[in-house]
Amino acid sequence: MVDLETIETPYPYTSDGRRRWDTDVDWPDPWVTIGALSQVTTRLQFFTSIYVSAMRNPFVVAKAVGTAAALSGGRVALGVGVGWCRDEFELLDEDFGTRGRRTDEGLDLMRELWQPGWTEFAGEFYRCDRLVMRPEPPGPIPVWVGGMSDVALRRAARNDGWIGDMATVDEAIEIGARLREMRRVAGRDPEEPFAVVPALTDALRPEDFARASRGGVTMCMTMPWMYYYPQHAPLEQKLDGITRFGADVIAPTRALLAG
Repeated sequence: MVDLETIETPYPYTSDGRRRWDTDVDWPDPWVTIGALSQVTTRLQFFTSIYVSAMRNPFVVAKAVGTAAALSGGRVALGVGVGWCRDEFELLDEDFGTRGRRTDEGLDLMRELWQPGWTEFAGEFYRCDRLVMRPEPPGPIPVWVGGMSDVALRRAARNDGWIGDMATVDEAIEIGARLREMRRVAGRDPEEPFAVVPALTDALRPEDFARASRGGVTMCMTMPWMYYYPQHAPLEQKLDGITRFGADVIAPTRALLAG
């Protein structure tokens, strides 16, 4: 939501607890951005990595996500996490200690709000009498859960996918196997689509991506221009890197998987 100049909460994904990003980086609202991008694309799929829904009112979140799904023709998945920054929760006057339970209940409420027609809801934290929210999404909105803890993995297993942090191909395959077992324990249908989305640190060749796919990874987060140019390359080089990655990696990976 915001960058606080001073925070008491250590960032959990670096060894020294410092944020990975500079505070002069723009962070546009993801649902406004997705709505805009959906109007100039036809095939791109969009998801958030990750959106801390428990910091927000779930009715507002459901409205934003449902609208983006309607505008994009259903090309949206909601990637959520419970959040790590107590300072930001306090700024927004939301309780940090109940964020996990409120995430789960908020997702239940949002799924009700995305259904056609009238609905009502009564939970521990949220409730509403009969109401309707429009526009209706064109279909179910997948919910993917981010995080590396056992609690986060179990929450992902109860939903539609998992968004990871940086992992080797072997680590991602192992996590995928754990998620499949968690889904079995949770009574989920093994034939249901389930996303496994890490950032692979050692996948450099088509053979690496093909091995990850065969091991259960369905998608990976990457910055393809960094295979050819520096991280902060100008736009022209980034576009060139994306095009070259498609020819050098994506097409051969698809050929390996098809064969």
